[in-house]
Amino acid sequence: MNIAELKTELERLHSASFGWALSCCRRDHSDAEEVLQTVYLKIFEGKAIYRGESSLKTWLFAVIRKTAATEYRRKLLRTLRLTSDAAEVEHHSSFETPTATFERSEVQAHFQSALKTLPRRQREALHLVFYEDLSLREAADVMGVSIGSARQHYERGKKKLRESLAKMEVGYGNNWGRQENPSAV
Repeated sequence: MNIAELKTELERLHSASFGWALSCCRRDHSDAEEVLQTVYLKIFEGKAIYRGESSLKTWLFAVIRKTAATEYRRKLLRTLRLTSDAAEVEHHSSFETPTATFERSEVQAHFQSALKTLPRRQREALHLVFYEDLSLREAADVMGVSIGSARQHYERGKKKLRESLAKMEVGYGNNWGRQENPSAV
């Protein structure tokens, strides 16, 4: 694939790529932008090369995931060097801006809260399948695990998410469970 074709495909996938970067960066917009910019630089400098072994989207998402993990480790190490208070580090990593909180609806906030309680791999599997419309095979490739492992993370994630949302429904009147609607045709 030549540079012009690659650039066209990257532009086409930009929105989905940013969504995945956002997920990999714990919903931090500035970190996601930085990671995506780093990924594009890696690609155009030849440090990340698409060999055609999978779809371009699957390969790109794997590069984004690995770059986000590397950047997160670097950021964490810098923070640990600057402060000796581990509780302060945890507080900074989970900080969310008031604007981001305001923009979310109550139901979305509950869903995001339930999603955040899931282990990282389960969150990744659900995001890739639901939000990025990847197959379990493609999600497994992006995550760097076997198809069986990806399927297990996906199924366990759905189950835990459903259970968590069912607990919330008592106070908010939402029905997150999978119940049949007898009046539906």
